[in-house]
Amino acid sequence: MNKIIVLAAFVVLCFSLAFAQHSIDFELVESIPIETTLDNPDIRDTQEVWLEMINGAKKSLDVEQFYISNKEGEPLEEVIQAIEAAAKGGVNVRVLCELKFYKTYPETIDRLGKVENISTRLIDFTKFGGGIQHAKFFIVDGEMIFLGSQNFDWRALKHIHELGLKIRHKEAVAFYQDIFNFDWNLAETNEQSSVSRDLSLKSYKHSFILIQNNDTLTFTPTASPIGFIPDTSLWDEPNILKLIDGAEHEVSLQFLGYSTRSRDKSIYKNLDDALHRAASRGVKVRLLVSDWEKATPAEKPLKELAQVPNIEVKFSVIPEWSGGYISFARVEHCKFIVVDGVSFWLGTSNAEKSYFYTSRNLGVIAKSKTLGALLRRVFTASWDGPYVELVKPDVKYEKRKHDGE
Repeated sequence: MNKIIVLAAFVVLCFSLAFAQHSIDFELVESIPIETTLDNPDIRDTQEVWLEMINGAKKSLDVEQFYISNKEGEPLEEVIQAIEAAAKGGVNVRVLCELKFYKTYPETIDRLGKVENISTRLIDFTKFGGGIQHAKFFIVDGEMIFLGSQNFDWRALKHIHELGLKIRHKEAVAFYQDIFNFDWNLAETNEQSSVSRDLSLKSYKHSFILIQNNDTLTFTPTASPIGFIPDTSLWDEPNILKLIDGAEHEVSLQFLGYSTRSRDKSIYKNLDDALHRAASRGVKVRLLVSDWEKATPAEKPLKELAQVPNIEVKFSVIPEWSGGYISFARVEHCKFIVVDGVSFWLGTSNAEKSYFYTSRNLGVIAKSKTLGALLRRVFTASWDGPYVELVKPDVKYEKRKHDGE
């Protein structure tokens, strides 16, 4: 009898934990490179959350991705199959990707386009903003969104450190939905005239409040580039600068790339100046960037930043997989900023001008004692972990190969 009671209690506990986890409306989600110590057991894995969201779709699934790169036998295949199953079950699916990368990875987009209830389009964002469609997000039933650093790439689920957010809030998601619909309409013809026709300027509510785990969370949706969002006050860059300028004790930043030298050869100092201002106030600034920046034009400004009092800069160096070299993988690809362990921005942009001024990206600004502390802990685990090198001005770094076979 006692065994039955214990078993029943265990089942109830498991169900309660699962229900509590799945009912969270604002959730941090991670991907971890296998064979590393970066895993956080209290943060769910990307594939699990993606499948849960996609399998739960009832009416619509809108997917906007930089590109889709699948590989047989890898975790993303199950996600692609879930999208196909949703469509076959009556869910209206729209898939939108950047035209430039379709040329490199056409197979999965073509495959999806052949399934009933799935429509696919390619956007040539260069014709509009001058950059690329770099955002990585999908929206379920117009009320739940996943956004973050994770591309729809098999490597992102297994060989790259990524962070994203699952947000369930219909009113807030409406802003992101309008952006998807705008981009979807642009991709119908990819003609410049579509911008003035389809972009409807309007004001959105800027602050949303959620109560979860006995913590009050406030958040604001953000996006880029400046000329291609319906509410310019929700542009990423000024919201990020305001976040940094409000720091009192500490700013921790993690990006794949950080540079003051723009792709158009101009100098971009807005973020750099904000970090200098913070440091001059006595705020401790820590910047972690991937070692893909070694021996690139970004290396010099990183070395210069590392010499500023109160600022430290490190390269993250994820070791290669024991199974052999994998291109465009084995890297920390996260894109976030944590201020004073309470407030943060997390998004799809790297810390370079083009991501805010010419390319499509999304983000979110939030304040939460619980999630802020969790995100700071994730950052600190990387910062103090075994896969980092302090950026030193007198060291001549060698470029790390990350492209090609």
